[in-house]
Amino acid sequence: MLVFAQFGAGRIGAIHAANLAASGAARLKYVVDVHAPAAASLAAKHGATVTDTATALADPEVGAVIVASSTDTHADLVIGAARAGKAIFCEKPIDLSLGRVDEALAAVRAAAVPMLVGFNRRFDPSFAELHRRVGAGAIGAVEQVIVTSRDPGLPPVEYLKVSGGQFRDMTIHDFDMARWMLGEEPTEVFAYGAALVDPAVAAVGDIDSCMVLLRTASGRMAHINNSRRASYGYDQRVEVHGSKGRLIAGNRVPTTVEQADADAVTTEKPLHFFLERYADAYRIELAAFIAAVMQRTPMPVGAEDGRQALVLAEAALRSLRENRPVKVSEIG
Repeated sequence: MLVFAQFGAGRIGAIHAANLAASGAARLKYVVDVHAPAAASLAAKHGATVTDTATALADPEVGAVIVASSTDTHADLVIGAARAGKAIFCEKPIDLSLGRVDEALAAVRAAAVPMLVGFNRRFDPSFAELHRRVGAGAIGAVEQVIVTSRDPGLPPVEYLKVSGGQFRDMTIHDFDMARWMLGEEPTEVFAYGAALVDPAVAAVGDIDSCMVLLRTASGRMAHINNSRRASYGYDQRVEVHGSKGRLIAGNRVPTTVEQADADAVTTEKPLHFFLERYADAYRIELAAFIAAVMQRTPMPVGAEDGRQALVLAEAALRSLRENRPVKVSEIG
C-alpha cells in the first residue's frame, strides 16, 4: 500500500483524500495546510495526522505526495518532495513562472522521481475514449481540433487577482487537451480576449472570454474557446476532425431523460460545475498515478506536459498583448 502526505485541504484536496480512501491501494498519513481547521477536519475524516511540511517529507514511510495547495506553494513543494525522494502528484499549474517551473523540473530530474501533473480532463472517460479512437486511426489523419470550455460563472475577483490570468488558470487545461488531441506540438499561437462578462475583470488586468488558435508545423489546427459565463451549466466539449471523419465528446448531464411534447423536445442542462463534471476523471487520474508508482511505469501525464501547457499560455498572453501570432519558440 502506497502511503501519502497531502498538501492542501481545500475542495480539490478533499476530492483527492476521498479518492485515496476509496482506492484500496493507498493510505493518507499526513495532511498539511496553513488553515488549521481545514487540515484537522480532513485529517480526522480519513484517519490521518495534521503535521508540517518538514515532518511529512522526512518520514521514510511516505512514498508519495499530493500537492493540492495554493499555486504559489507548488514549486517549493515539488522541489522539496523530489529531494526527499517522493513520487509527486501536483495539481496544475506547477507555477505561474516558467523559470520556477524549470527549477522544479530540474529537481525532479535530478532525483529521478516520478511526477504527474493534474490535467484531470485526460482521464475523463469520454475524452479518453475519443483520444483512443484518434490514435487508432478511426477518423484518419487529424486536421482540426475544437475545444470548448465555459464555466457557469465567474470566480471571485479576489481569486482572479492571484490566479495568473485566464490563460494560465483556465485555458491551461485546454492547451493540454489540444496538444494531446493534435498529436503534434503547436508551433504558433494567436489569441483574442476581452472582459465581456464583468468589467471588474478588466479592472484587475484579466479577461473572462477568449478564443485561441494553435497551429502545428504540419499545418494541423486547434481552436479553443473559453468563457467564464455559461448560463446553462458547465460547458465542456471536444471535437476532432480528420481526413476520414470526426469525433465529438459532449457534455455530461444528470440524466439522459428526454421529454417530448407539443411545445418542445427537452433534455437536462449540463452538470453545473467541475467537481461534478469531472468526478470520474479525478478518481481515475489518482488511480493511474498510484498504478504508475507501484508498477514503475511512465506517468500518463508527465512534468514536461505541465511545462508545455504553460508555454502555450505564455504565448497566448503575448499574442493578446501584442495583437500578433506568436511562435512558441519565442517563449522557450
